[in-house]
Amino acid sequence: MVEGDRRHARPSGWGRILVRAAVVLVVLALVVGAGWQLGLADRWDLADRLGLEEEDPRRNPAAVEPPPGLDLPEPPDARPVADPLRKAAPDAAAVRRAVGRLLDDRRLGRRVGLAVGGLDGRSVVAEGPAVVTPASTLKLLTCLAALEALGPEHRFTTEVVGAGRDITLVGGGDPLLSRRPVRPDEYPAQADIATLAADTAAKLRRDGFGLVRLRYDDTLFSGPAGSPDWEPDYLPDDVVSPITSLWVDQGRIASGDSERSTDPARDAADAFAAALRREGINVVGQPTQGAPPADAEELAAVRGAELVEVVRHVLEVSDNEAAEVLARHVALAEGLPGSFDGAGRAVTSVVERLGIPVQGALVLDGSGLARGNRLDVRTLLETLAVGAGPAAPELGGLAEGLPVAGFNGSLGYRFATDADEALGWVRAKTGTLVAGGVHALAGIVTARDGTPMLFAVVADRVKEQNTLFVRDRLDQVAAALAGCACAG
Repeated sequence: MVEGDRRHARPSGWGRILVRAAVVLVVLALVVGAGWQLGLADRWDLADRLGLEEEDPRRNPAAVEPPPGLDLPEPPDARPVADPLRKAAPDAAAVRRAVGRLLDDRRLGRRVGLAVGGLDGRSVVAEGPAVVTPASTLKLLTCLAALEALGPEHRFTTEVVGAGRDITLVGGGDPLLSRRPVRPDEYPAQADIATLAADTAAKLRRDGFGLVRLRYDDTLFSGPAGSPDWEPDYLPDDVVSPITSLWVDQGRIASGDSERSTDPARDAADAFAAALRREGINVVGQPTQGAPPADAEELAAVRGAELVEVVRHVLEVSDNEAAEVLARHVALAEGLPGSFDGAGRAVTSVVERLGIPVQGALVLDGSGLARGNRLDVRTLLETLAVGAGPAAPELGGLAEGLPVAGFNGSLGYRFATDADEALGWVRAKTGTLVAGGVHALAGIVTARDGTPMLFAVVADRVKEQNTLFVRDRLDQVAAALAGCACAG
Protein backbone atom coordinates (compact mmCIF):
# COMPACT_ATOMS: atom_id res chain seq x y z
CA MET A 1 0.00 0.00 0.00
CA VAL A 2 1.28 3.49 -0.90
CA GLU A 3 2.15 5.42 2.21
CA GLY A 4 0.17 8.48 1.18
CA ASP A 5 -3.13 6.41 1.03
CA ARG A 6 -3.00 5.14 4.64
CA ARG A 7 -5.78 7.51 5.82
CA HIS A 8 -8.19 5.98 3.25
CA ALA A 9 -7.76 2.40 4.43
CA ARG A 10 -10.98 0.28 4.86
CA PRO A 11 -12.34 0.05 8.39
CA SER A 12 -11.93 -3.17 10.32
CA GLY A 13 -14.68 -5.91 10.41
CA TRP A 14 -16.36 -4.49 13.54
CA GLY A 15 -16.15 -1.03 12.04
CA ARG A 16 -17.94 -2.13 8.89
CA ILE A 17 -20.72 -3.72 11.01
CA LEU A 18 -21.22 -0.52 13.03
CA VAL A 19 -21.32 1.61 9.89
CA ARG A 20 -23.93 -0.61 8.27
CA ALA A 21 -26.04 -0.69 11.44
CA ALA A 22 -26.00 3.09 11.58
CA VAL A 23 -27.14 3.30 7.95
CA VAL A 24 -29.97 0.83 8.61
CA LEU A 25 -31.15 2.80 11.64
CA VAL A 26 -31.18 6.04 9.66
CA VAL A 27 -33.14 4.45 6.80
CA LEU A 28 -35.59 2.86 9.23
CA ALA A 29 -36.15 6.18 10.95
CA LEU A 30 -36.86 7.83 7.61
CA VAL A 31 -39.26 5.04 6.56
CA VAL A 32 -41.13 5.09 9.86
CA GLY A 33 -41.41 8.87 9.74
CA ALA A 34 -42.68 8.82 6.16
CA GLY A 35 -44.94 5.90 6.90
CA TRP A 36 -46.44 7.76 9.79
CA GLN A 37 -47.15 10.67 7.51
CA LEU A 38 -48.72 8.42 4.87
CA GLY A 39 -50.79 6.33 7.29
CA LEU A 40 -48.59 3.29 6.78
CA ALA A 41 -48.09 2.95 10.48
CA ASP A 42 -51.71 1.90 10.81
CA ARG A 43 -51.37 -0.57 7.97
CA TRP A 44 -48.24 -2.19 9.37
CA ASP A 45 -49.24 -1.80 13.05
CA LEU A 46 -45.86 -0.14 13.66
CA ALA A 47 -47.19 1.98 16.49
CA ASP A 48 -48.52 -1.03 18.33
CA ARG A 49 -45.28 -2.92 17.86
CA LEU A 50 -43.11 -0.04 18.98
CA GLY A 51 -45.33 0.89 21.92
CA LEU A 52 -46.00 4.37 20.53
CA GLU A 53 -49.73 4.02 19.90
CA GLU A 54 -52.06 6.77 21.03
CA GLU A 55 -55.83 6.43 21.04
CA ASP A 56 -57.08 6.95 17.50
CA PRO A 57 -60.53 8.58 17.43
CA ARG A 58 -61.24 6.85 14.12
CA ARG A 59 -60.80 3.40 15.59
CA ASN A 60 -61.84 3.85 19.22
CA PRO A 61 -63.65 7.17 19.69
CA ALA A 62 -65.11 6.16 23.06
CA ALA A 63 -61.62 5.96 24.59
CA VAL A 64 -60.70 9.52 23.64
CA GLU A 65 -61.21 11.90 26.57
CA PRO A 66 -63.18 15.08 25.82
CA PRO A 67 -61.40 18.39 26.24
CA PRO A 68 -61.69 20.02 29.67
CA GLY A 69 -64.88 22.00 30.29
CA LEU A 70 -66.88 20.40 27.48
CA ASP A 71 -70.45 19.59 28.52
CA LEU A 72 -72.49 17.75 25.88
CA PRO A 73 -76.23 17.04 26.16
CA GLU A 74 -77.48 13.46 26.26
CA PRO A 75 -78.23 12.15 22.75
CA PRO A 76 -81.91 11.76 21.89
CA ASP A 77 -83.46 8.33 21.46
CA ALA A 78 -82.93 6.92 18.00
CA ARG A 79 -85.92 6.93 15.72
CA PRO A 80 -87.31 3.46 14.91
CA VAL A 81 -86.16 2.11 11.58
CA ALA A 82 -89.63 0.75 10.85
CA ASP A 83 -93.16 1.29 12.04
CA PRO A 84 -94.36 -1.30 14.56
CA LEU A 85 -96.63 -4.00 13.21
CA ARG A 86 -100.31 -3.47 13.65
CA LYS A 87 -101.80 -5.77 16.24
CA ALA A 88 -105.40 -5.48 15.12
CA ALA A 89 -106.90 -8.25 13.03
CA PRO A 90 -107.51 -7.44 9.37
CA ASP A 91 -110.98 -6.34 8.34
CA ALA A 92 -113.02 -9.12 6.72
CA ALA A 93 -114.76 -6.79 4.24
CA ALA A 94 -111.44 -5.30 3.17
CA VAL A 95 -109.96 -8.75 2.66
CA ARG A 96 -112.90 -9.81 0.52
CA ARG A 97 -112.64 -6.63 -1.57
CA ALA A 98 -108.93 -7.26 -2.08
CA VAL A 99 -109.39 -10.85 -3.21
CA GLY A 100 -112.46 -9.93 -5.23
CA ARG A 101 -113.32 -12.49 -7.87
CA LEU A 102 -109.83 -13.96 -8.21
CA LEU A 103 -111.05 -17.34 -6.95
CA ASP A 104 -114.19 -17.48 -9.05
CA ASP A 105 -112.54 -18.79 -12.22
CA ARG A 106 -113.74 -22.27 -13.28
CA ARG A 107 -110.18 -23.31 -14.08
CA LEU A 108 -109.50 -23.40 -10.33
CA GLY A 109 -111.81 -26.39 -10.06
CA ARG A 110 -114.84 -27.03 -7.88
CA ARG A 111 -113.04 -27.03 -4.52
CA VAL A 112 -111.15 -23.93 -3.40
CA GLY A 113 -110.46 -23.19 0.26
CA LEU A 114 -109.39 -19.78 1.55
CA ALA A 115 -108.58 -18.59 5.06
CA VAL A 116 -107.18 -15.18 6.03
CA GLY A 117 -106.59 -13.90 9.53
CA GLY A 118 -104.37 -11.94 11.87
CA LEU A 119 -101.19 -13.07 13.56
CA ASP A 120 -103.23 -14.77 16.28
CA GLY A 121 -104.36 -17.34 13.71
CA ARG A 122 -108.05 -16.53 14.03
CA SER A 123 -109.55 -16.33 10.58
CA VAL A 124 -111.63 -13.31 9.57
CA VAL A 125 -112.39 -14.95 6.21
CA ALA A 126 -112.82 -18.71 5.84
CA GLU A 127 -114.43 -20.05 2.70
CA GLY A 128 -114.61 -23.29 0.80
CA PRO A 129 -114.77 -26.98 1.77
CA ALA A 130 -114.42 -28.16 5.35
CA VAL A 131 -111.19 -30.00 4.57
CA VAL A 132 -108.81 -29.96 1.61
CA THR A 133 -105.81 -31.91 0.39
CA PRO A 134 -102.88 -29.83 1.66
CA ALA A 135 -100.05 -31.22 -0.50
CA SER A 136 -96.70 -29.84 0.70
CA THR A 137 -98.25 -27.23 2.98
CA LEU A 138 -98.55 -30.22 5.33
CA LYS A 139 -94.81 -29.76 5.92
CA LEU A 140 -95.75 -26.79 8.11
CA LEU A 141 -97.31 -29.21 10.59
CA THR A 142 -94.42 -31.68 10.32
CA CYS A 143 -91.76 -29.04 10.94
CA LEU A 144 -93.66 -27.41 13.80
CA ALA A 145 -94.15 -30.81 15.47
CA ALA A 146 -90.43 -31.60 15.08
CA LEU A 147 -89.38 -28.30 16.66
CA GLU A 148 -91.76 -28.90 19.56
CA ALA A 149 -90.97 -32.59 20.12
CA LEU A 150 -87.19 -32.44 19.67
CA GLY A 151 -86.18 -28.83 20.28
CA PRO A 152 -84.57 -26.44 17.75
CA GLU A 153 -81.01 -27.29 18.82
CA HIS A 154 -81.39 -31.06 18.40
CA ARG A 155 -78.81 -32.67 16.12
CA PHE A 156 -78.94 -36.10 14.51
CA THR A 157 -75.95 -38.40 15.05
CA THR A 158 -74.46 -41.06 12.79
CA GLU A 159 -71.99 -43.28 14.61
CA VAL A 160 -69.67 -46.22 14.17
CA VAL A 161 -69.39 -48.76 16.97
CA GLY A 162 -66.98 -51.65 17.23
CA ALA A 163 -66.13 -54.85 19.04
CA GLY A 164 -62.69 -56.01 17.98
CA ARG A 165 -62.50 -56.23 14.21
CA ASP A 166 -66.29 -56.06 13.82
CA ILE A 167 -67.54 -52.52 13.27
CA THR A 168 -71.06 -51.28 12.56
CA LEU A 169 -72.27 -48.12 10.85
CA VAL A 170 -75.39 -47.09 12.78
CA GLY A 171 -77.92 -44.87 11.05
CA GLY A 172 -79.30 -42.15 13.31
CA GLY A 173 -81.80 -40.73 10.86
CA ASP A 174 -79.77 -37.72 9.74
CA PRO A 175 -81.80 -36.43 6.78
CA LEU A 176 -78.89 -34.46 5.29
CA LEU A 177 -75.95 -36.87 5.77
CA SER A 178 -73.58 -36.39 2.83
CA ARG A 179 -70.99 -38.51 1.03
CA ARG A 180 -68.31 -35.84 1.17
CA PRO A 181 -67.69 -32.70 3.23
CA VAL A 182 -69.62 -29.69 2.00
CA ARG A 183 -68.05 -26.27 1.58
CA PRO A 184 -67.91 -24.19 4.76
CA ASP A 185 -70.19 -21.58 3.21
CA GLU A 186 -72.93 -24.07 2.30
CA TYR A 187 -76.16 -23.94 4.28
CA PRO A 188 -77.28 -25.85 6.18
CA ALA A 189 -74.16 -27.51 7.55
CA GLN A 190 -74.01 -31.26 6.89
CA ALA A 191 -72.30 -34.21 8.49
CA ASP A 192 -70.57 -36.54 6.04
CA ILE A 193 -69.41 -40.10 5.62
CA ALA A 194 -65.86 -39.15 4.58
CA THR A 195 -65.19 -37.38 7.87
CA LEU A 196 -66.75 -40.25 9.80
CA ALA A 197 -64.48 -42.71 7.96
CA ALA A 198 -61.36 -40.64 8.68
CA ASP A 199 -62.16 -40.45 12.39
CA THR A 200 -63.00 -44.15 12.51
CA ALA A 201 -59.77 -45.09 10.73
CA ALA A 202 -57.72 -43.01 13.15
CA LYS A 203 -59.32 -44.78 16.12
CA LEU A 204 -58.85 -48.21 14.55
CA ARG A 205 -55.16 -47.55 13.96
CA ARG A 206 -54.71 -46.41 17.54
CA ASP A 207 -56.35 -49.66 18.67
CA GLY A 208 -54.10 -51.71 16.37
CA PHE A 209 -56.73 -52.73 13.79
CA GLY A 210 -55.99 -52.37 10.10
CA LEU A 211 -58.48 -54.98 8.91
CA VAL A 212 -62.20 -54.98 9.78
CA ARG A 213 -65.56 -56.46 8.91
CA LEU A 214 -68.36 -53.94 8.35
CA ARG A 215 -72.05 -54.12 9.22
CA TYR A 216 -74.70 -51.44 8.84
CA ASP A 217 -77.74 -50.88 11.05
CA ASP A 218 -80.78 -49.08 9.65
CA THR A 219 -83.35 -50.33 12.15
CA LEU A 220 -84.16 -47.00 13.83
CA PHE A 221 -87.17 -46.59 11.56
CA SER A 222 -89.75 -49.30 10.90
CA GLY A 223 -92.54 -49.98 8.47
CA PRO A 224 -92.41 -49.74 4.67
CA ALA A 225 -89.88 -47.51 2.92
CA GLY A 226 -92.65 -46.16 0.71
CA SER A 227 -96.13 -45.14 1.76
CA PRO A 228 -99.05 -47.25 0.57
CA ASP A 229 -100.89 -43.92 0.22
CA TRP A 230 -98.44 -42.60 -2.36
CA GLU A 231 -98.87 -42.97 -6.09
CA PRO A 232 -97.40 -46.34 -7.16
CA ASP A 233 -94.81 -44.69 -9.43
CA TYR A 234 -93.29 -42.38 -6.81
CA LEU A 235 -90.45 -44.75 -5.89
CA PRO A 236 -89.72 -46.37 -9.28
CA ASP A 237 -89.87 -43.00 -11.08
CA ASP A 238 -87.47 -41.33 -8.60
CA VAL A 239 -90.01 -38.85 -7.30
CA VAL A 240 -88.88 -39.67 -3.76
CA SER A 241 -86.31 -41.96 -2.14
CA PRO A 242 -87.15 -44.99 0.01
CA ILE A 243 -87.34 -43.67 3.56
CA THR A 244 -84.69 -45.09 5.87
CA SER A 245 -82.65 -44.05 8.92
CA LEU A 246 -79.37 -44.47 7.01
CA TRP A 247 -78.58 -42.86 3.68
CA VAL A 248 -76.23 -40.40 2.04
CA ASP A 249 -77.31 -37.51 -0.17
CA GLN A 250 -80.92 -38.37 0.70
CA GLY A 251 -80.75 -41.68 -1.11
CA ARG A 252 -79.54 -40.24 -4.40
CA ILE A 253 -77.06 -42.12 -6.54
CA ALA A 254 -74.84 -39.03 -6.57
CA SER A 255 -75.04 -35.62 -4.94
CA GLY A 256 -77.34 -33.34 -6.91
CA ASP A 257 -78.58 -36.23 -9.07
CA SER A 258 -82.29 -36.94 -9.46
CA GLU A 259 -81.77 -40.72 -9.69
CA ARG A 260 -82.57 -42.45 -6.41
CA SER A 261 -81.14 -45.63 -4.96
CA THR A 262 -83.39 -48.63 -4.45
CA ASP A 263 -81.45 -49.49 -1.26
CA PRO A 264 -80.10 -46.24 0.28
CA ALA A 265 -78.82 -47.89 3.48
CA ARG A 266 -76.69 -50.42 1.59
CA ASP A 267 -75.35 -47.69 -0.69
CA ALA A 268 -74.42 -45.60 2.36
CA ALA A 269 -72.55 -48.58 3.82
CA ASP A 270 -70.73 -49.13 0.51
CA ALA A 271 -69.74 -45.45 0.45
CA PHE A 272 -68.47 -45.71 4.02
CA ALA A 273 -66.45 -48.87 3.21
CA ALA A 274 -64.87 -47.13 0.21
CA ALA A 275 -63.98 -44.14 2.37
CA LEU A 276 -62.39 -46.43 4.99
CA ARG A 277 -60.26 -48.08 2.30
CA ARG A 278 -59.09 -44.65 1.14
CA GLU A 279 -57.99 -44.06 4.73
CA GLY A 280 -55.88 -47.23 4.64
CA ILE A 281 -58.25 -49.61 6.44
CA ASN A 282 -58.81 -53.00 4.80
CA VAL A 283 -62.55 -53.79 4.80
CA VAL A 284 -63.05 -57.52 4.26
CA GLY A 285 -65.77 -58.47 1.78
CA GLN A 286 -69.01 -56.52 1.40
CA PRO A 287 -70.95 -54.74 4.19
CA THR A 288 -73.70 -56.86 5.72
CA GLN A 289 -76.90 -55.69 7.34
CA GLY A 290 -77.25 -56.29 11.05
CA ALA A 291 -77.27 -54.85 14.54
CA PRO A 292 -73.95 -54.33 16.35
CA PRO A 293 -72.78 -56.76 19.03
CA ALA A 294 -73.98 -56.03 22.55
CA ASP A 295 -70.47 -55.21 23.73
CA ALA A 296 -69.72 -52.76 20.88
CA GLU A 297 -68.30 -49.38 21.87
CA GLU A 298 -68.38 -46.10 19.99
CA LEU A 299 -65.41 -45.52 17.70
CA ALA A 300 -66.46 -42.28 16.01
CA ALA A 301 -69.53 -40.15 15.35
CA VAL A 302 -70.61 -37.15 13.27
CA ARG A 303 -73.48 -34.81 14.09
CA GLY A 304 -75.61 -32.98 11.57
CA ALA A 305 -76.95 -29.45 11.54
CA GLU A 306 -79.23 -28.19 14.29
CA LEU A 307 -82.87 -29.07 13.74
CA VAL A 308 -83.87 -25.45 13.21
CA GLU A 309 -81.52 -25.33 10.20
CA VAL A 310 -82.96 -28.55 8.82
CA VAL A 311 -86.48 -27.14 9.22
CA ARG A 312 -85.55 -24.00 7.31
CA HIS A 313 -84.10 -26.14 4.54
CA VAL A 314 -87.20 -28.35 4.37
CA LEU A 315 -89.55 -25.37 4.10
CA GLU A 316 -87.40 -23.36 1.73
CA VAL A 317 -86.97 -26.05 -0.93
CA SER A 318 -89.92 -28.31 0.05
CA ASP A 319 -87.67 -31.30 0.71
CA ASN A 320 -89.89 -34.40 0.73
CA GLU A 321 -87.28 -36.89 1.97
CA ALA A 322 -86.14 -34.74 4.88
CA ALA A 323 -89.74 -34.05 5.88
CA GLU A 324 -90.49 -37.77 6.05
CA VAL A 325 -87.44 -38.37 8.23
CA LEU A 326 -88.44 -35.53 10.58
CA ALA A 327 -91.94 -36.99 10.91
CA ARG A 328 -90.46 -40.34 11.98
CA HIS A 329 -88.31 -38.65 14.58
CA VAL A 330 -91.44 -37.00 15.97
CA ALA A 331 -93.02 -40.45 16.19
CA LEU A 332 -90.04 -41.86 18.10
CA ALA A 333 -90.03 -38.87 20.45
CA GLU A 334 -93.72 -39.52 21.15
CA GLY A 335 -93.11 -43.20 21.89
CA LEU A 336 -94.60 -44.41 18.61
CA PRO A 337 -93.06 -46.54 15.85
CA GLY A 338 -90.90 -44.69 13.34
CA SER A 339 -93.23 -45.54 10.48
CA PHE A 340 -95.69 -43.71 8.23
CA ASP A 341 -98.54 -44.57 10.55
CA GLY A 342 -96.63 -43.61 13.68
CA ALA A 343 -95.43 -40.38 12.09
CA GLY A 344 -98.93 -39.31 11.07
CA ARG A 345 -100.36 -39.96 14.50
CA ALA A 346 -97.46 -38.27 16.28
CA VAL A 347 -97.51 -35.11 14.15
CA THR A 348 -101.26 -34.75 14.69
CA SER A 349 -100.90 -35.30 18.44
CA VAL A 350 -98.10 -32.77 18.91
CA VAL A 351 -99.87 -30.11 16.82
CA GLU A 352 -103.05 -30.59 18.82
CA ARG A 353 -101.07 -30.32 22.06
CA LEU A 354 -99.94 -26.89 20.90
CA GLY A 355 -103.56 -25.79 20.84
CA ILE A 356 -104.07 -26.05 17.09
CA PRO A 357 -107.48 -27.47 16.12
CA VAL A 358 -107.20 -30.65 14.06
CA GLN A 359 -110.85 -31.53 13.53
CA GLY A 360 -111.18 -33.47 10.32
CA ALA A 361 -107.41 -33.80 9.91
CA LEU A 362 -105.94 -36.94 8.42
CA VAL A 363 -102.14 -37.05 8.26
CA LEU A 364 -100.80 -39.99 6.27
CA ASP A 365 -97.18 -38.90 5.81
CA GLY A 366 -94.80 -36.09 6.68
CA SER A 367 -94.26 -34.57 3.24
CA GLY A 368 -97.78 -34.12 1.91
CA LEU A 369 -97.20 -36.45 -1.04
CA ALA A 370 -100.19 -38.61 -0.09
CA ARG A 371 -103.31 -37.52 -1.97
CA GLY A 372 -105.41 -38.75 0.94
CA ASN A 373 -104.11 -36.20 3.47
CA ARG A 374 -106.85 -33.90 4.80
CA LEU A 375 -106.66 -30.55 6.59
CA ASP A 376 -108.88 -27.59 7.28
CA VAL A 377 -107.29 -24.45 5.80
CA ARG A 378 -107.79 -22.84 9.22
CA THR A 379 -105.47 -25.49 10.69
CA LEU A 380 -102.76 -24.19 8.37
CA LEU A 381 -103.50 -20.66 9.56
CA GLU A 382 -103.20 -21.56 13.24
CA THR A 383 -100.05 -23.59 12.61
CA LEU A 384 -98.47 -20.50 11.10
CA ALA A 385 -99.68 -18.43 14.05
CA VAL A 386 -97.95 -20.70 16.58
CA GLY A 387 -94.75 -20.79 14.50
CA ALA A 388 -94.68 -17.01 14.05
CA GLY A 389 -95.94 -16.00 17.49
CA PRO A 390 -93.87 -14.61 20.37
CA ALA A 391 -95.32 -17.08 22.90
CA ALA A 392 -93.02 -19.90 21.78
CA PRO A 393 -89.79 -18.42 20.36
CA GLU A 394 -88.22 -21.89 20.12
CA LEU A 395 -90.72 -22.59 17.33
CA GLY A 396 -89.75 -19.49 15.36
CA GLY A 397 -87.75 -21.49 12.86
CA LEU A 398 -91.05 -22.23 11.15
CA ALA A 399 -91.73 -18.66 10.05
CA GLU A 400 -88.06 -17.95 9.42
CA GLY A 401 -87.79 -20.91 7.08
CA LEU A 402 -90.55 -19.79 4.71
CA PRO A 403 -89.20 -18.70 1.34
CA VAL A 404 -89.70 -15.08 0.23
CA ALA A 405 -91.77 -14.25 -2.82
CA GLY A 406 -89.58 -13.84 -5.89
CA PHE A 407 -86.39 -14.27 -3.88
CA ASN A 408 -85.50 -17.81 -2.79
CA GLY A 409 -86.44 -21.45 -2.56
CA SER A 410 -89.71 -22.65 -4.02
CA LEU A 411 -90.88 -19.03 -4.42
CA GLY A 412 -87.76 -17.89 -6.25
CA TYR A 413 -89.41 -18.24 -9.66
CA ARG A 414 -92.99 -17.39 -8.63
CA PHE A 415 -95.02 -14.15 -8.73
CA ALA A 416 -93.99 -13.38 -12.29
CA THR A 417 -97.50 -12.80 -13.68
CA ASP A 418 -99.51 -9.81 -12.38
CA ALA A 419 -98.30 -10.39 -8.83
CA ASP A 420 -95.53 -7.82 -8.40
CA GLU A 421 -96.99 -6.38 -5.20
CA ALA A 422 -96.15 -9.60 -3.37
CA LEU A 423 -92.42 -9.47 -4.14
CA GLY A 424 -90.58 -9.28 -0.84
CA TRP A 425 -93.81 -8.93 1.16
CA VAL A 426 -94.98 -12.54 1.16
CA ARG A 427 -93.34 -15.54 2.84
CA ALA A 428 -95.16 -18.75 2.08
CA LYS A 429 -95.04 -22.52 1.73
CA THR A 430 -96.08 -23.94 -1.59
CA GLY A 431 -98.01 -27.14 -2.16
CA THR A 432 -98.26 -28.92 -5.50
CA LEU A 433 -99.43 -32.33 -6.64
CA VAL A 434 -99.76 -31.87 -10.38
CA ALA A 435 -101.09 -35.34 -11.11
CA GLY A 436 -103.33 -35.09 -8.04
CA GLY A 437 -104.71 -31.72 -9.08
CA VAL A 438 -103.62 -29.90 -5.89
CA HIS A 439 -102.16 -26.40 -5.70
CA ALA A 440 -101.73 -24.54 -2.42
CA LEU A 441 -100.05 -21.53 -0.86
CA ALA A 442 -99.93 -20.72 2.86
CA GLY A 443 -97.91 -18.09 4.64
CA ILE A 444 -97.47 -14.57 5.96
CA VAL A 445 -98.08 -11.31 4.13
CA THR A 446 -97.68 -7.68 5.14
CA ALA A 447 -100.27 -5.43 3.49
CA ARG A 448 -99.37 -2.02 2.09
CA ASP A 449 -100.88 -0.33 5.16
CA GLY A 450 -98.63 -2.40 7.46
CA THR A 451 -101.25 -4.97 8.46
CA PRO A 452 -99.67 -8.41 8.91
CA MET A 453 -101.87 -11.31 7.86
CA LEU A 454 -101.75 -15.07 7.71
CA PHE A 455 -103.32 -16.76 4.72
CA ALA A 456 -103.90 -20.17 3.21
CA VAL A 457 -105.45 -20.89 -0.17
CA VAL A 458 -105.85 -24.39 -1.61
CA ALA A 459 -107.41 -25.66 -4.83
CA ASP A 460 -107.48 -29.46 -4.84
CA ARG A 461 -109.49 -30.39 -7.94
CA VAL A 462 -107.45 -28.79 -10.72
CA LYS A 463 -107.14 -30.27 -14.19
CA GLU A 464 -103.54 -30.82 -15.18
CA GLN A 465 -103.79 -28.52 -18.22
CA ASN A 466 -104.68 -25.64 -15.90
CA THR A 467 -101.62 -26.06 -13.67
CA LEU A 468 -99.75 -22.90 -14.68
CA PHE A 469 -102.87 -20.75 -14.63
CA VAL A 470 -103.82 -21.88 -11.12
CA ARG A 471 -100.31 -21.41 -9.79
CA ASP A 472 -100.27 -17.84 -11.07
CA ARG A 473 -103.75 -17.18 -9.72
CA LEU A 474 -102.76 -18.24 -6.19
CA ASP A 475 -99.79 -15.88 -6.47
CA GLN A 476 -102.20 -13.12 -7.45
CA VAL A 477 -104.32 -13.78 -4.37
CA ALA A 478 -101.25 -13.31 -2.17
CA ALA A 479 -100.32 -10.18 -4.12
CA ALA A 480 -103.84 -8.79 -3.65
CA LEU A 481 -103.45 -9.18 0.11
CA ALA A 482 -100.04 -7.49 -0.07
CA GLY A 483 -101.63 -4.53 -1.84
CA CYS A 484 -104.58 -4.34 0.50
CA ALA A 485 -105.50 -1.58 2.96
CA CYS A 486 -106.86 -4.24 5.27
CA ALA A 487 -106.55 -2.74 8.75
CA GLY A 488 -109.45 -3.52 11.03
